[in-house]
Order: sequence, then structure tokens, then C-alpha cells
Amino acid sequence: MPVTPQHLIQWKQQQRSIAILTAWDYAIASILDRAGIDAILVGDSLAMVALGHDTTLPLTLDEMIYHAKAVRRGVKEALLIVDLPFLTYQESVQQALHSAGRILKETGAGAVKLEGGYPVMAETVSRLVQAGIPVMGHVGLTPQSVRQTGFRQQGRSTEAGERILSEAIALEQAGAFAIVLEHIPAELARTITQKLTIPTIGIGAGAGCDGQVLVTSDVLGLGTWKPKFAKAYLDLNTLITRSVQEYCEEVRSGKFPVE
Repeated sequence: MPVTPQHLIQWKQQQRSIAILTAWDYAIASILDRAGIDAILVGDSLAMVALGHDTTLPLTLDEMIYHAKAVRRGVKEALLIVDLPFLTYQESVQQALHSAGRILKETGAGAVKLEGGYPVMAETVSRLVQAGIPVMGHVGLTPQSVRQTGFRQQGRSTEAGERILSEAIALEQAGAFAIVLEHIPAELARTITQKLTIPTIGIGAGAGCDGQVLVTSDVLGLGTWKPKFAKAYLDLNTLITRSVQEYCEEVRSGKFPVE
């Protein structure tokens, strides 16, 4: 049975941890889905890992939809969640409804994700949910605010931690079915997780969350940089480099192709 947002809420109640990874094309998505991942996030991180930008900010809604459609073709069971890119939902509720509606209609995604939990954003989440659009929230380090916050850990002070907690509670009350907690102290993440009835998905937030999400390129050891909190389960960067070097050598020496 395909995974739905309700499954994630049930798994929190059952204390069953939730595993999420990102995808940006059909090939990666189909592998993750066959491997049994619970949910796949078409994150705006694709701006950096797939398109070569320094931040997530340049990504457009059309680019996100393009990649999400490719991912959708590879997904049979996992819940597909798609990020709303920078400035495609912050201007007004109407803009958010239009952007999120396009994503669901054009990609077949099961939910959208947006960043921020301040009162205006909670109102936006409420309106999206009222329109029948499942929403995952995101607090703590929010990459779309990188020009203000950088990539530093958030919530270190008591005041900052209380603000993040209040944002998470506001998002739950607005109707979000889950919340990503990114790069915050583990104890703060644990406190938020205990206070919410919806699942928390950690990334660099310790083991006290209801689930975990990582960028797949970090997990596979692709690229030249990864966050300190990510774990590489493979070193594809080295393996691919060696394979390409071997291929080049065989073509140039006449070893490939054989008769």
C-alpha cells in the first residue's frame, strides 16, 4: 500500500522510526523506492547537488516541478513530498495556494514542504490544509534563509530554542502532518518531539526525533562536500572516478570495445 501522510502520524504513535531520503531524477527515485524508503523528498537541495548552485535560492517552481515529475515516475510505494522553492509561497496565501496546487496537479506528489513557522507561515499552512493540500513544516536551520542565518546550528540559546518550539507547535496547530527539524541541538529536538503529536523528522538534530532525512548524494558519497551531521554509507565519488578513468584508459589503448 502506498505511504500517505496518515501513515507517518500512525508510525509516531507506534514508535516506528521513519526513514526519508531525497531524490532529483527517475533513476535515484526508483532505487530508493525499491529499497523500501518510507518517503522521498524532492528537496530544493537539488539546486546544489543536481544543478550546481551555491544555495537553494535560484531554484524556480518550474524547475522543481520538472524534477518532481521525473521522480514521480520512479515511485510506487513511498510518500512523495516536494519542496516549495524560495519566493513561491512567502508573498501571500494566494501565491502559496497557486504554487502548491501546481505541484500536486502537475507532479502527482502526495504533499508539499515549506520552511518557517512564524505566525504568517502558520496561517499559510492552515489555508493550504483547508484546501486539501498536505503540508510538512520545516523549522530550525532553514536553507532558504541562508542570507540571514548562514548554515550555522540554530536554537542554541534559551530564547532561540523557545522560539523554534513555539513555531513547531504553531505548525502542528495549523494542520501540518509532520515537521522537519534541521541542525538544532539534540535536546531541543527531543523536547519538540515529545510535545508534538505529529512526527518530527530530524536532519542534524540528534536521535530523539521520530524519523530522519538526509540528502541522498551525501549518503552515497557523491559530491565534494557534505554537512558534518551527514553519514556517507558509500564513496561513489571515488568509485565513479576510478571507473571513468579505467574506461578512458581502455578506449585510448584499444582494450574496449572487444570484437
